[in-house]
Amino acid sequence: MSEVKLAAETRTEFGKGAARRIRRDSKVPGVLYGHGSEPLHLTLPGHELLLALRTPNVLISLDIDGKTNELAIPKSVQRDPIKGFLEHVDLLLVKRGEKVTVEVPVHTEGELAPGGNLLEHVLAALPVEAEATHIPEQVTVSVEGLEAGASIHAKDIALPSGVTLAVEEDAVVLQVLAAQAEEAPAGEETEGEEAAEA
Repeated sequence: MSEVKLAAETRTEFGKGAARRIRRDSKVPGVLYGHGSEPLHLTLPGHELLLALRTPNVLISLDIDGKTNELAIPKSVQRDPIKGFLEHVDLLLVKRGEKVTVEVPVHTEGELAPGGNLLEHVLAALPVEAEATHIPEQVTVSVEGLEAGASIHAKDIALPSGVTLAVEEDAVVLQVLAAQAEEAPAGEETEGEEAAEA
């Protein structure tokens, strides 16, 4: 997984006014917490942080005030609901070799069996436990040839070495839904009639 270096500054001003001033300078207020330590309030570079957060569960190497280096993963990100800019970020302190529980996006490949069936993502992200420095960016699942009624469970998904499930093995991740409701034959006749009229 990718590791992104960011320069961070500790901050002593809090509240909405201080946060607005930070954002006016194209920076983002944040908090670093974990390992039983006191939460550390930080100011982070806005553009670089935005780019880093495009990678799910990105590992961030923080250079704090040019004095200390800490590793963190994003735990909670607040965005402006209209403009989408970053308002605040919570970062979780991690150590190399430490296991963390995160949600990894589920990516599908392949085509379903013919028939216009629908693929439902019951879980858009799969909860897993992995080393903080080896979190997979995504897991890939083949849906090639799956027919209506088929489902893929958490235990069916191949995980990288060192990564384990943090959800019940029988949890449904993906399922294939039939394209039409139970009155399918009547629906097909109606469609045929409409086509004939057209």
